[in-house]
Amino acid sequence: MTMNVDIETYSSIDIREAGVYAYASAPDFEILLIGYRYDGQGVKVIDLTDPLADPERDFPDFWDGLYSPDVIKTAYNANFERTCLASWLGRPMPPEQWRCTAVHAATLGLPGTLAGVGEALGLPEDKQKDKIGKSLIQYFCKPCKPTKTNGMRSRNLPEHAPDKWQLFIEYNRQDVVAEATIREKLQIYPVTRQEQELWNLDQHINDHGVRLDMDLADKIIQYDGIYQERLKQEARKLTGLNNPNSLPQLKMWFFMTYGLDVPSITKDSIPVIEAQLKELKTTHDVLPGLRMLQIRKELGKTSVKKYQAMRHAVCPDGYLRGILQFYGANRTGRWAGRIVQVHNLPQNKIPDLDLARELVKQEDFDTLELLFEGIPFVFSQLIRTAFIPSEGYRFVVSDFSAIEARVIAWLADEKWRLDVFRTHGKIYEASAAQMFHVPIENIKKGSRLRQQGKVAELALGYGGGFGAMKAMDKAGTIPDDEIPMIIANWRKASPNICKLWRNAEAAARAAIEERRTIKLKHGLSFSYINRILFIGLPSGRKLAYYDTRIEDDEKGKSVITYAGVDQETKKWGRLKTWGGKLVENIVQATARDCLAVTMERVSGAGYQIVMHVHDEIIVDVPETDIDALEKITAIMAQPVPWAQELPLRGDGYETPFYKKD
Repeated sequence: MTMNVDIETYSSIDIREAGVYAYASAPDFEILLIGYRYDGQGVKVIDLTDPLADPERDFPDFWDGLYSPDVIKTAYNANFERTCLASWLGRPMPPEQWRCTAVHAATLGLPGTLAGVGEALGLPEDKQKDKIGKSLIQYFCKPCKPTKTNGMRSRNLPEHAPDKWQLFIEYNRQDVVAEATIREKLQIYPVTRQEQELWNLDQHINDHGVRLDMDLADKIIQYDGIYQERLKQEARKLTGLNNPNSLPQLKMWFFMTYGLDVPSITKDSIPVIEAQLKELKTTHDVLPGLRMLQIRKELGKTSVKKYQAMRHAVCPDGYLRGILQFYGANRTGRWAGRIVQVHNLPQNKIPDLDLARELVKQEDFDTLELLFEGIPFVFSQLIRTAFIPSEGYRFVVSDFSAIEARVIAWLADEKWRLDVFRTHGKIYEASAAQMFHVPIENIKKGSRLRQQGKVAELALGYGGGFGAMKAMDKAGTIPDDEIPMIIANWRKASPNICKLWRNAEAAARAAIEERRTIKLKHGLSFSYINRILFIGLPSGRKLAYYDTRIEDDEKGKSVITYAGVDQETKKWGRLKTWGGKLVENIVQATARDCLAVTMERVSGAGYQIVMHVHDEIIVDVPETDIDALEKITAIMAQPVPWAQELPLRGDGYETPFYKKD
């Protein structure tokens, strides 16, 4: 038996900033409405604000279903309903009893919102999410600004707008209808048991959360404010401007002082302006201008935004929860980050993290500035270290070594690459040796050939060309005229990978045009059903490209297109794909599935994963467990059942706080 559930809630905490766990832990948090529906029955709405009602007496079927392990509860974003109900009732809501329709939609390449899915599926108006809901949520679910008109109240209650409240009840009812309709429509392509179990694990990881060093975070936030104000005062003194952070004022100052027409002052343009200033040093005092540019760079750095996000989202017990979004990338099924965005944390480049942390905790910022260059840079370096183990625990951090390179070598049957990964693992050196016909022993770390091999490996695996090489070679170490030769050499050295791009695109086109299943090596398959291109992965999971077509682009070239969310505009529309891009999706999805198997193994061994970042897991380990690093690293290296010949390797380390080793 299945019960669809949708709730409406109130909290003074902004859920967009804090996430659902902190939102639901607010002292004033409450559930206002519960809409529910059993399969084949009508929707009922429980109004928890009605003082005359007795919800347990009047709606026994809801409570029986909610607490019964035999009743499956479904919601569009089940993590929200689960977390809010658990907080409100003071009892766990096991994820094993819940199903998430948003995840189900994501597995089929559909949009991330309930309204977006309804529109993409072309549901009738009466089966879609009610568009009036946004204004009603703003009115009833969030604090309001006290005014004379509203009697200086800070919250709107049902009695303040009875007509609106009745509309809100109907809105809640309609959300249940929309979710149930979508769920029924998607059942033709059910979420696999494997993915459901993985979602269960994901929910347990999010429920547990990771402990934060809020003492460190708070002191950094406080001092950053002081430091920023000090820089502004220095800038005012240098320029005489009231607001030296104003771009128009600063541009005018550069023109009046140095005669320089400065179109913009950004990270990219500052080196150009610095060079122009240095050319004027024989006729002008350029030191104020150079210093002002340095201040501008310092003021432009956002080193404390993630600390502020931690402050917003930390729960009363000092843990940060809900930072991982299951199936956040619906093209590959990889996880996405939420709230603090742990997937794009700065890498650690200073060796003395312990010392820097200690100086911050002692509030000895004078010594910190003396020993380390650039306060914003130091603060950015310490972001990872704000994640700390539970009391009496330490972190074991373990990741896959070069997982994508290993996966693509295995899928393409590129023998020399597989040999590298089964032996020394030095893929950058080995790639350079293959490209330039040089013994690998002659290619040393830091050498020009190794750098070219590294850039080529990172840029060219998915069909990239000149643009990809330039983007990857951020330091500009490779001259433009050498790039075509490097591309040609790399492709010549990796013929099977190039063949995989062609085979993937040919298989996709054949599946779409001929309406049949095309099979490639290692369990890869391509099929086209109900306008959806499915790519079967070695794991058995399928990638979905919704409403796939073959059509001519604006240049008259035949291309594969599908409906999806543009990563830049974040809007639903038509997107293009091709062989190299398909292979990129396949490789990243397969790497994700390797991580999934490993996470389940680590969890099954009794270890608590607190978060994971790309291909890396962070595990809370008791101080008494002296063999944990060896055990977890060994698990990372175990072959996955559906890719026994894929050579995996795990690297790991122990640490009293999260860092990049």
